Amino acid sequence: MPDRVRFGFMTNAELLNLLERSEYFRGLSKHSRKSLVSACTPQTVSKRDCLFWEGQKGHSIFLLASGSVQLVKTSEDGKEVVIKTVEPGEVFAEVVLFEQDSYPVTAIAIRKSKVYKLPKTEFVRLLRNEDFRSDFIAYLMKRLRYLADRILYLTAYDAETRFFRFLKDQYGEKEQYEISMSKKDIASAIGTVPETFSRLLLRLDEQGQLVWRGKILRLKPNFWNE
Repeated sequence: MPDRVRFGFMTNAELLNLLERSEYFRGLSKHSRKSLVSACTPQTVSKRDCLFWEGQKGHSIFLLASGSVQLVKTSEDGKEVVIKTVEPGEVFAEVVLFEQDSYPVTAIAIRKSKVYKLPKTEFVRLLRNEDFRSDFIAYLMKRLRYLADRILYLTAYDAETRFFRFLKDQYGEKEQYEISMSKKDIASAIGTVPETFSRLLLRLDEQGQLVWRGKILRLKPNFWNE
C-alpha cells in the first residue's frame, strides 16, 4: 500500500514511527513493523466510549496512538477496579491471543483517543514469524513485570502520594495545571474510590496545599521544591 495512503489519521510512515518509538515494538525488524502496519485498522473513540466490554468475544488486540484508555474489571460485588491506564504506544487486550476467547476487562476511553485495531487472525499470522514471535514474548514478560510493580505501588504508597506522583508523571512539576480528566477517572487511575479521593482533595485544600476549581488545579508556591 502506498506510503501516502492514510489509515484514517496516520500515514504508513507515521505509524511505523509510532511503532519504532513504542517501548514494546521498537525492537522489531523493519520488515516486521511493515507487516504489522499492513494488519492495522484505525479507529477513533470519543471520551467515555468503550472499545470492548468485559466478557465480549475477543476479536482484536489494540495499539493506542493517542489519548488514554482505562482497562476496568468488575469485582464480584459490582465495583469497578481500574487494572491499568493505557498510554500512547502501548498494546492492550493481547490476552485474547493466547489465554481466552473473551475480553477479561472493559476498555474505556477517558479522553478522545485514536487506536489501531489488530485483528486476532492477522496477528496470529504474524506470530508465525520467528523474529516477530520472539519480540512479542519479550513484550509479554514486560507486562508481567508491570503488574508486579503495580501491586507494589498500590501497597507501598498512600493515596496522597499516589495522587502527586500521578500529577508529576502525567503533567510534570508545575504550580498550575489544566486537568482534562474527571476526578472520578483520576481516582481510578491512582487506585482509590471517588469518595476517598474527594476527602483527600478537601483535606489538601484545607491545609493550603492546593486549590482545584473547575479544570484548573493550583498548588501552593514552591510545592515541588518542598
